[in-house]
Amino acid sequence: MSLPLDGMSAIVTGAGRGLGRAEALELAGLGAAVVVNDYGQPGRDGSGEASATPAEEVAEEIRAAGGRAVAHLGDVSDHDQARALVELAVDTYGKLDILVNNAGILRDRMIFSMTEDEWDSVIRVHLKGHFNTTHFAAAHWRTRSKESGGPVHGRIVNTSSEAFLAGSAGQPNYAAAKGGIVGLTTSTALALARYGVTANVICPRARTRMTEDVFAGFQEPTDGGLDALAPEHVAPLVGYLASPAAAKVNGQLLVVHGGMVAIVERPRVAAKFDSSKETFSFGELDELISPYYEDRPPNETFAAAEVLGLKRG
Repeated sequence: MSLPLDGMSAIVTGAGRGLGRAEALELAGLGAAVVVNDYGQPGRDGSGEASATPAEEVAEEIRAAGGRAVAHLGDVSDHDQARALVELAVDTYGKLDILVNNAGILRDRMIFSMTEDEWDSVIRVHLKGHFNTTHFAAAHWRTRSKESGGPVHGRIVNTSSEAFLAGSAGQPNYAAAKGGIVGLTTSTALALARYGVTANVICPRARTRMTEDVFAGFQEPTDGGLDALAPEHVAPLVGYLASPAAAKVNGQLLVVHGGMVAIVERPRVAAKFDSSKETFSFGELDELISPYYEDRPPNETFAAAEVLGLKRG
């Protein structure tokens, strides 16, 4: 029996642990040959010596299960290393069909305490890292489409976070990077649709070393069942978005966790005010806008516990 991704190849960045590992295993289980990318630094802040071990272990896990996989030790925030990553997939498997961008680091700090390096490093790994791999994958698909005279199968699944939607007080760099990834995705989706390529972005909720502080205290199952925040809840959506079945899903933002997928609409206008004259005066704006906020909570963002429906232990 054929599998949904038979004959396809995929890159998953940051695939040595956590979400990336679960996604790489899912794609392999659906039939794809996988390039497992991970820079392998032990610190979630990007500190420590790079190591090929995490990527190699996941690649070996895929091969042991009967799949095809190669490991790649590389920093996707480096333009040349991102090029080499895409070239490895093409050279090894003949073409690239799927790109899953997941690599990231954290350097949390309040905005008034954050250093320039803490800002730059997170923007570089998350946002530039997504751009670098997307750039080279997009060029590959555009060339293939022109050579074949028609659309090709190309799928991009990017990783954002609800930190950009609801805010995250101690993560201005992370929230900004994740918001930028959404903009990058929607732009890419429009640019590549003519070639048969789709680009979508997910906001996953999962218990990993990146989120151990965020979800500390949230209940884990005591009956031996799968944790509602397990990365394995996220991976099936990535497999679906990577498949031919999702050909009409493009430029979308999806929140996923614990057996739930929510499709997020583009922002809508909540209220509209028109000036009574050629342009607004300060007084008129005060009369129109201030009452709108008088009876509203000072902070309308949803707490993680409320949205997740989870309870702290």
